[in-house]
Amino acid sequence: MSKDATSGDGMDSTARGKPRPGFFSDRRGSTAMEFAMLAIPFALLVFAILESCISFAGQEVMANVTDDVARQLRTGQLQKSNVTEASIKQLICSKLEIMVAKDCPGLLVDLREYPSFADAATAGFKIVNGDIVLTQGTNSMSFAVSPGLAESINMLRVFYKWPVMTDFLAKSMANLKDGNTLHFASVTWQNEPFDDN
Repeated sequence: MSKDATSGDGMDSTARGKPRPGFFSDRRGSTAMEFAMLAIPFALLVFAILESCISFAGQEVMANVTDDVARQLRTGQLQKSNVTEASIKQLICSKLEIMVAKDCPGLLVDLREYPSFADAATAGFKIVNGDIVLTQGTNSMSFAVSPGLAESINMLRVFYKWPVMTDFLAKSMANLKDGNTLHFASVTWQNEPFDDN
């Protein structure tokens, strides 16, 4: 009867004398380590994509709301006699609240009459030290709500200071103070010949 070369633990007697593999050649747990190294960047990427999508949706909602309010002004449903800064902000905010915080803390509105479309085309804005500054040509101007009467040329500009939640995105996306980014919508039109109140 010959003696079996393997012991009861299944190891070859010649392999028993070899040193065990070192730490760097041991592959047990490598999947867990790879997951740990990739999980954080993957989660950050997912959050960045979600935040970008929500921000884009907020911008689109704001553009649609701006168009709706401009249509009401153009057709005379809203007229100069019953439009104030508070009322126009409330009207816009009531439709924006699906995407933004209650009472729209970052909402700014500029509505004014222009003598011609050429004059309206010179209206702009710039960001200076994190603040929104309205411009007319080379001159700075403040926000106002002053719509025109029937057949007048008007421009509605709506600004929203959108908060950036993901910290590493704030460095590249935020262009306003307090880590906010600017959402902006604008409509220029000529009022229809409605009866002025």
